[in-house]
Amino acid sequence: MARVTVTATPPSSSLLVADLATCCSPITGGVLDRTSAERLAAVLRALAEPTRLRLVSLIAAHDGAQACVCALTDPVGLSQPTVSHHLKTLVEAGLLEREQRGKWSYYRLVPGVLDALAGMLSSAGRC
Repeated sequence: MARVTVTATPPSSSLLVADLATCCSPITGGVLDRTSAERLAAVLRALAEPTRLRLVSLIAAHDGAQACVCALTDPVGLSQPTVSHHLKTLVEAGLLEREQRGKWSYYRLVPGVLDALAGMLSSAGRC
């Protein structure tokens, strides 16, 4: 497997999935390099905030695993600007993708990102 290089610009969704999937590969001996550790820490920081974790859960449970920001404000009990701020953080972390449809923003999980994260975390003890 090739080593994934992460740049200072926000990562693409596929880069995050590849980085998480290969961080504990036999080739690397299960040891995260500095760049991969920083990238993973940013993802975990984004998920560590309770509202953002709930938003990921709500989106994952929504029809088609995507939801309009307007459908997320009531369940978390926050204003639209506050929810949008949390969603932006999740997009920047590479966990969600955003699509503009007219005046509304729709968010969906990056395909495979949670599976890659779960696989990396479950194999951490074996690395």
